[in-house]
Amino acid sequence: MTSKLWGGRFTKKAEGWVDAFGASIDFDKQLVNEDIEGSIAHVKMLGKCGIVSKEEVEKIISGLKVVKEKAVNGELQYNVENEDIHLNIEKFLIDEIGEVGGKLHTGRSRNDQVATDMHLYLRNEVKEIIVSIKHLQEAILEQSKQHVETIIPGYTHLQRAQPVSFAHHLMTYFWMLERDFGRYEDSLKRINISPLGAGALAGTTFPIDREYTAELLGFDGIYENSMDAVSDRDFIVEFLSNSSVLMMHLSRLCEELILWSSQEFQFVEIDDAFATGSSIMPQKKNPDMAELIRGKTGRVYGNLFSLLTVLKGLPLAYNKDMQEDKEGMFDTVRTVKGSLQIFAGMIETLKVLGSNMEKATNEDFSNATELADYLASKGMPFRAAHEVVGKLVLYSIQNGKFLLDLSMSEFKEASELFEEDIYQVLEPKTVVARRNSAGGTGFDQVKEALRKAESLISKKC
Repeated sequence: MTSKLWGGRFTKKAEGWVDAFGASIDFDKQLVNEDIEGSIAHVKMLGKCGIVSKEEVEKIISGLKVVKEKAVNGELQYNVENEDIHLNIEKFLIDEIGEVGGKLHTGRSRNDQVATDMHLYLRNEVKEIIVSIKHLQEAILEQSKQHVETIIPGYTHLQRAQPVSFAHHLMTYFWMLERDFGRYEDSLKRINISPLGAGALAGTTFPIDREYTAELLGFDGIYENSMDAVSDRDFIVEFLSNSSVLMMHLSRLCEELILWSSQEFQFVEIDDAFATGSSIMPQKKNPDMAELIRGKTGRVYGNLFSLLTVLKGLPLAYNKDMQEDKEGMFDTVRTVKGSLQIFAGMIETLKVLGSNMEKATNEDFSNATELADYLASKGMPFRAAHEVVGKLVLYSIQNGKFLLDLSMSEFKEASELFEEDIYQVLEPKTVVARRNSAGGTGFDQVKEALRKAESLISKKC
């Protein structure tokens, strides 16, 4: 005869390896606090509605608190035969207070119980992730403030395009993170809904009060449909999707840090705390943390696609397939939180090699657009100006020169519209400063963007 809490209908006990395959306790034990929190709210509601006595409520709550203390102290020995965190906790409770502990599960199912646990878990973790995003934004903002007038080559197609303020370049990621912040914050509206009391799929015959348990657990409301309550995993999919976008943003900045810290660029130096050496090449300083975050982006994507694939063919309501919703969620939470923490440290300690950036902008043709704009401002059609400058760039390349190296006579040969002021126009800092359109890289615009960013940060809790 089986000893499982649901075993009344069964006459044969499963092999140990079958139990192990079907069990989730190895990973869902992470939900121990949420499971006990939900159970305390549930039994309080049972007492309020007269389904269990006041004395029984007090005894069950007291027992749950003892179990929680043991969990905190690492004293619980979880059993695979009890499958999951819910049955393990119930078994611990019954062992602690006797058969009255079996009344805890009145009016609920593991289906609504596990959904409640995950709503509680994600609510807490998303709030922590939001705080970590803010910390990274603060690090980017502080680094940017120091480099408003540090000039770096801007790239398209990984070819030098136009010089930009390094602060302007770095603040691009601030605004990406701002969108990430908003997505996570908005997702709390879908996360903070209570499925508790939906039962297995159809509700319950007991006169429960779902709004009361939702209130006790700090939820904003309840699922209006019991089948939706137990089968919905949209809130986890949304979390994984938001996390994939966030990790994509972090990965892009990782790629830039990796390039910029190479011998070929030498634009930045990553702090030793976030780099490693080689076991064979003594000179190496590898940007391993940036590479790891870039690599871990793939596993977050994988967790999203995994859950989407699990859910795509499931009929209503609960199916055992949905046990596969948790490991990817736990893994993504760990990955995102760790990546944000590492990144904030990398940005805070990043050494910017401004002189190398400046040298690079003086030894390329990223100021060529200024020549075309200069001619256009003097009445030449831009398309014609574009052709004139293109030929001038070709002439410079063929003669081993940059645009600032050309003599006035060489400029005049290209167009009589060029005057002596062209040399000032071509200076990288002038090029950057003149791009003063809204949202541009002009120093005044960058300072305004920093002010707006500071205002946003100050309003965040």
